[in-house]
Amino acid sequence: MSVLKQLDARNLLCPLPVIRTQNMVKSLHPGDTLEVVGTDPGILNDIPAWCRISGHEVLEQHSGDNEYVISLKVGDRLRGTS
Repeated sequence: MSVLKQLDARNLLCPLPVIRTQNMVKSLHPGDTLEVVGTDPGILNDIPAWCRISGHEVLEQHSGDNEYVISLKVGDRLRGTS
């Protein structure tokens, strides 16, 4: 069974949203979904780049009201460890 978690990365600037995402993913299992909500538009590039490197899949990205949301599916390759 996959789990949906949410990470509040509002008011954090690069690189903190990616670091917090990486830390949260370490506690999740392959197939789980993580939704990251932030106010730094840089997450729209930074988190997908981190996902490609770490073996996770971006499911959705959208923005509105000065917030940016990225949903990702935890992969089973590296689980964000390096």
